[in-house]
Amino acid sequence: MSKAIHPVLILNLFLISLCCATPVQGSTASSDYTARKEIRDFIKDLVKNHGFNKPDLTALFANVERQDRVLDAIARPAEAKPWHQYRDIFITPKRIAGGVQFWNENKTILRQAEHVYGIPIKIIVAIIGVETFYGRRMGKYPVLDTLTTLGFDYPPRSSFFRSELEHFLLLAREESLDLSTIKGSYAGAMGQGQFIPSSFRRYAVDFDADGKRDLWHNNADAIGSVANYFKRHGWQPGSPVALSARTTGNAYKKLLGKGMKPSISPATLSSHGISPEQAELSDQKVAFFEFELQTENQYWIGLHNFYVITRYNHSPLYAMAVYQLSQEIAQARKRNLARAP
Repeated sequence: MSKAIHPVLILNLFLISLCCATPVQGSTASSDYTARKEIRDFIKDLVKNHGFNKPDLTALFANVERQDRVLDAIARPAEAKPWHQYRDIFITPKRIAGGVQFWNENKTILRQAEHVYGIPIKIIVAIIGVETFYGRRMGKYPVLDTLTTLGFDYPPRSSFFRSELEHFLLLAREESLDLSTIKGSYAGAMGQGQFIPSSFRRYAVDFDADGKRDLWHNNADAIGSVANYFKRHGWQPGSPVALSARTTGNAYKKLLGKGMKPSISPATLSSHGISPEQAELSDQKVAFFEFELQTENQYWIGLHNFYVITRYNHSPLYAMAVYQLSQEIAQARKRNLARAP
């Protein structure tokens, strides 16, 4: 871990950089956040609870720009799409080939992460592939401005994003990060694995032991951190993720919408006309999902590890995309190795 430096220095460096920085394309003019009581109260809490310097924080937030494009983006998440459209975003020949390449280029680190944390290589690779196309698309939104905008101008989740903004400022202090350069997703997620600030602080690891946690440029840290996240959320090594299912009759519809957490017994599945297509279920609770295709629907039984994937992004579409991409990458790599001289 890198040695933390005083928040005054972090903020002063940021304020100096503002003088030379060019405006962020697509952002609006300064919203003068410091004129708002809730921002002043937020600053007061940071000073009281974490020892930040009030004048520096006031100057920091005076230069924050409201990000209208962030508000537009969060209003139309990809997870709102039907499965056949969502799948086409992530399960593509380029992303599969990119996964094989990423695996080959980082195979030693990936093997170490699998050994240390018990997470399959294909799952680690697929997460980074879905999140950032293997580090090529880590986000274009300034994280400080993004989290401030969402924390104070997005009422549906303002409490959550204010908490993430607090974590972000603490993270910058702990990791000696330059606030002026950090960009991420429209939700403030950062690095190859797209960790929100609270997850970065809690789960990121210095996997190559070089003294810092760099999830942007250090593949070892990015890989190790994704693996640690899954281990900490209860991944069961050697256990399956999901099983395709067939249905008979209409009773199965009563089990839809029961949530992502496994809560349905195999006996209940059977009594509602649901059975796995290629395997038998052990005596464990499961979840049941319907995925919309263009002309029909697919049905899947989600096991414990499927639920663990949804802890990364709380969407069954996301978990299924990760699972299917991981399968495609592993199969493509196996074919390539079989053809190699």
